Amino acid sequence: RSALYLTAYRCSGVGLALCRRLLEEDGRIHLCIACRNAQKSEATRDLILATHPAAQVSTVEVDLGNLASVLRVARELRCRFQRLDFVYLNAGIMPNPHVNFKALWHGLLTGRVLHMLTTAEGIMTQTDRLNGDGLQEVFATNLFGHFILVRQLESLLCGNEKPSRLIWTSSSNARESAFSLSDYQHAKGQESYSSSKYATDLTSVVLNRKFNKQGLYSSVVCPGLVMSNMTYRILPVFLWKLLMPIMWLIRFFAKTYTLTPYNGAEAHVWLFKQKPEYLDVLVKYHSCTSGLGKSYVEPRKMDVDEETAEKFYQKLLELEKQSLERYSDLLD
Repeated sequence: RSALYLTAYRCSGVGLALCRRLLEEDGRIHLCIACRNAQKSEATRDLILATHPAAQVSTVEVDLGNLASVLRVARELRCRFQRLDFVYLNAGIMPNPHVNFKALWHGLLTGRVLHMLTTAEGIMTQTDRLNGDGLQEVFATNLFGHFILVRQLESLLCGNEKPSRLIWTSSSNARESAFSLSDYQHAKGQESYSSSKYATDLTSVVLNRKFNKQGLYSSVVCPGLVMSNMTYRILPVFLWKLLMPIMWLIRFFAKTYTLTPYNGAEAHVWLFKQKPEYLDVLVKYHSCTSGLGKSYVEPRKMDVDEETAEKFYQKLLELEKQSLERYSDLLD
């Protein structure tokens, strides 16, 4: 079996843990790591081979926020593979995150602080910008680049003897209140990360409706709060060091505080072992960890409207058509 893992920046954290855990489940898979930094993906490959020397591990270079790069890697993958059994769509960015400490204090006074700490609702904002394709950078990297890649890899994903799987990394921060069909790239707001993750949930729902009969199934997971490179950019390092003992205590009350990459990959690995036809397409699978450190998966119904999902999918198709007109030389 083949498994493609996608990451936007460093092949570390949940990504590295996931690769190792997948090989522990099935050492026969061919694992292909796709990363925007070729040196780091090769370094990750070396780390994996150090613990799994017999594993089949290859790499490709792709920037999910650059359409030309996405189209080039899709062509390369079509040449290298006859099918893809699993595609882990994990690339994500959160540029210039800001914490609203005033809102956090208000949450403490009103008793909503635990909810805010587990979802980042009302306390986390980002400053987005346009990329080279004229798209909002967070939307392009977190969702649209993945969507284009999936569309370009349909020949490897559909019509196989066994089902193929898309497993998207979403978030508990994915909220309908941050998303708007009229501004689905979130150019006017300050919660681009939340918007892009809610858009991910919508996309997965529609992909199941469109492609299940062709043997392609889509699921979304939330890794919980993992201490990763993205997380460490939110606050200064010295603050994290002060907060870590408190965060371990919070885990007794907030099961989504997975904290370690190994725990964060729990839902990804659990889905690897499931038969997709028995999964609920309206459920997000959350990695959870008990206060004593036991990892498990909790299914939760997504707050998605299927009519909105269909309308958003049509907008993605329109944007795809407009965006690819300039890249005809990279299309077969």
